[in-house]
Amino acid sequence: MKVFGICASPRLSTTHYVLNNVLDSLSNHGFETTLFNCNAKDLKPCMHCDYCLEHKKCVIQDDMSEVYENLQNSDGIILATPVQSGSISANLSVIMDRTRALEAIDYNLLRGKIGMSIAVGGDRTGGQDFAHLANITYFMIHGIIPVSGGPFGSNLGASFWSNDCLDDIKKDEYGMESLDRTLIEFENFLNKYI
Repeated sequence: MKVFGICASPRLSTTHYVLNNVLDSLSNHGFETTLFNCNAKDLKPCMHCDYCLEHKKCVIQDDMSEVYENLQNSDGIILATPVQSGSISANLSVIMDRTRALEAIDYNLLRGKIGMSIAVGGDRTGGQDFAHLANITYFMIHGIIPVSGGPFGSNLGASFWSNDCLDDIKKDEYGMESLDRTLIEFENFLNKYI
C-alpha cells in the first residue's frame, strides 16, 4: 500500500522531522511512502477560474502536478502542518484549494482513501485543534476517511508542541504518544479498508 505525506512547512525543521519519522515507521512496516516537502516548491494559489471544470486539469503549471499524481496513486494521505495564525499553513491551504482540479476530473477520485492529520504548534495550545479540523474538513469534502488516535490525548490527530525548536520537539513525549496512537489507528484503517 502507498502512503503520501505532505509536509506543509516552509522550512525543513520540526514538522518535517515528525512526518519523516512517521514515513520511516510506515516503510519499516511494509508501506511504500512518498514525501512531498513544500519547502522551496512553486505552489501558486487557486484562481478559481473554473478552467479545470472544462478542461479537466489545472491551468496553473507548477509543483502541484507532483501532488496531484501522488494523491491519486496513494491509499493513505498524511497532512502535516505547522500551526500558523492558529490554523494550517498557507502552503497547505494552497494544496487544499488546488485539489479542486482533481475533483473536476472525477468527483470520487480520492474517495475511500485514509487520511491522518499532524499539527505542530510553537505553543502547547497554539491552534493544533483548529489545524486538525481544517485537515479533517478537507478529508471529508473529498471522501477521504479521517483517522484519529482515539479519545485520550489524540482526539483529532497527532499534536505537537515544538517551542519553535527541533531539539524541543524531540523531547515532546506527550506529542510522540499522540503520534503513536494515531499512527496505530492509521495503519489499522489501511489494513482493514484498503
